Amino acid sequence: MTDFTPKTPQLHPILDHNAELAKAEAGIAALEPKRNDRWYPKYHIASNAGWINDPNGLCYYKGRWHVFYQLHPYSSHWGPMHWGHVSSADMIHWKREPIMFAPSLEEDKHGVFSGSAAIGDDGKLRFYYTGHRWRNPANRTDDWQVQLLATADNDELTSATKQGIIIDCPTDRVWHHFRDPKVWKTGETWYMTFGVSSAEKRGQMWLFTSEDMVSWKYERVLFEHPDPNVFMLECPDFFPLKDKNGDEKWVIGFSAMGSKPNGFTNRNESNAGYMIGTWEPGGEFKPETEFRPWDCGHNYYAPQSFNAGGADGRQIVYGWMAPFMDPAPMMDDGWCGQLTLPREITLGNDGDVVTAPVAEMEELREDTFDHGSITLDGDCEKIISDDAEAVEIELSIDLKRTTAERAGLKVHATDDGSYLYVAYDDQLGRVVVDRQTLKFGDRGYRTAPLTEAELAADTLDLRVFVDRGSVEVYVNGGHQVLSEYSFASNGPRAIKLSAESGSLAVSSLKLHHLKSIGLE
Repeated sequence: MTDFTPKTPQLHPILDHNAELAKAEAGIAALEPKRNDRWYPKYHIASNAGWINDPNGLCYYKGRWHVFYQLHPYSSHWGPMHWGHVSSADMIHWKREPIMFAPSLEEDKHGVFSGSAAIGDDGKLRFYYTGHRWRNPANRTDDWQVQLLATADNDELTSATKQGIIIDCPTDRVWHHFRDPKVWKTGETWYMTFGVSSAEKRGQMWLFTSEDMVSWKYERVLFEHPDPNVFMLECPDFFPLKDKNGDEKWVIGFSAMGSKPNGFTNRNESNAGYMIGTWEPGGEFKPETEFRPWDCGHNYYAPQSFNAGGADGRQIVYGWMAPFMDPAPMMDDGWCGQLTLPREITLGNDGDVVTAPVAEMEELREDTFDHGSITLDGDCEKIISDDAEAVEIELSIDLKRTTAERAGLKVHATDDGSYLYVAYDDQLGRVVVDRQTLKFGDRGYRTAPLTEAELAADTLDLRVFVDRGSVEVYVNGGHQVLSEYSFASNGPRAIKLSAESGSLAVSSLKLHHLKSIGLE
C-alpha cells in the first residue's frame, strides 16, 4: 500500500490566510444588507448571509459552546467552502465569531471541507478537516482530498493556524471520495475515522490511530456499508453510549450516498442514519441493528455529534437542514441553509437511539398558553394561534378516544390555503408531515414509524418547533424526529388543530412563544 501518512504535517501555502479571511468577511458584509428575513430563522443557527451546510468542529471548550459550519460567503449557492463560527456560554444566547478557515493551501485551495475538533491531553484544541481540490477545476471533476490539522490560537477560538497535511490520499485504494475526519480518544489511543469511496466504489469508513494527535497510522476498514449501491459514507460519526443495563454500545453514523428509495425508507437524495453495535479497539465495528435514519424528514443531512465532556458528558448532535433542491426558495433572499436544534443522544429503554432537544431549549420560552384538553368532531378545525412566527407546541393526542383517519396541526397556515400538516395517520400507523399545499419549495410528504408499543399506548406526544421557515417534529420524546423546511406564504401564519373523517381527542396542548437566540 502507498505510504500516505507523513510523520510530520506537510504545509504548502499558496495564499495569505488572513487576507483570505478578510475577503470572506467582506463577502458576507456585502450580502447581509440584501437579506430577506421572511424565512430566516429566529432560533436556529444560520449564517448572517451566504450558503451553509455541514456542522463542523463542535465542542465545549473553556466554558463556551462552539459551532462551526461549512460556509460559502460570496453567494447563497454552494461554492468554495470556508468555516463559519458562532459561540455561546449557555446554548441559548449565541454570538457571531470571525470566520475561522478559508482556502489558502495547495491542498484546500478549492474548499476547507468538513471536520471535527478534539481537545488533547494538554488541554489544547485541535481541528481536523478535509482539504479539497479538483484535479480538473474547469469541470469540477475528480476531486482530490486529504486530511489536514490546524491548532487553535487562543482559548476563545477566534483564530487558528493551519499545520498542514497529516493523511494523504492513497490513489491506489480510493476512487475519489476521501473526507470528513472524526477524532476521539479511547483508552490511551487517539482514533480517527473518515468516509471513503474505495477503488471498488464501496462506501467505507477507515480507522487510523495516533499517540500524539499529529502522526497517524492506518489500522483497518472500520466499516463497509452492506448495500453495494452506497458508494460513499459522508460525515461519519462514532461514539459509545450506555444502555439501560449500563452496558456500552457503539453508535456508528454516516450519510449514505447512493442508497435507493425503498418504500418509506431512503426517500432523500442521500440519507443520514446510524447502526448500533459493538466495537473493541483494534477491531471492526459489528452492527447489531439495521440502518436507521437519524431523522425521517425531508431536510436532514450531515449530522455531527460531540461529547460535552467537562460540561456534563452529554452526547449532543447538530444536523444540517439540507434543501435537497436547487434552486431553493431562500436562495433569492441572500442566504441558504440552517442547522437543526441541538439534540441530546441517548439510548431508550427499547435499546434504540433517542434524540431530543437539549434541556436548554426550554429557556427560550417567553410565555405559555395552556389550551388544556380539546375535542374536535369529524372534519373540524380549531385555530390555536392567529399568527405564529417562532413557537413550540406540546401536543398530546389521546389515541384511545381519537377516531379520525388523520389528525394534528396545520402550521404556517395562510389565507391563500397554504400550510404544512403535522398529523397522526391512523391508516399508516405513522406520524406524517405533508407539504402538498405549500406555495414555495418542493412538496411531498414524509412519515415516522411508531412501534407496536407506541401504537398500543394511550397517548401520542408531539413536540413541534415552528420557526419562520422550518418545522421540527419530535415524536414521543425524540424516538423519531422529522425536520422540514416550510416556506410560508405572505400574511399571518396561523396554527390550526385539525381532524379528518372522525374525531380528535387532545388531552393537553401548550403553545410557547420562543425568543431569538441573537443571530438575526
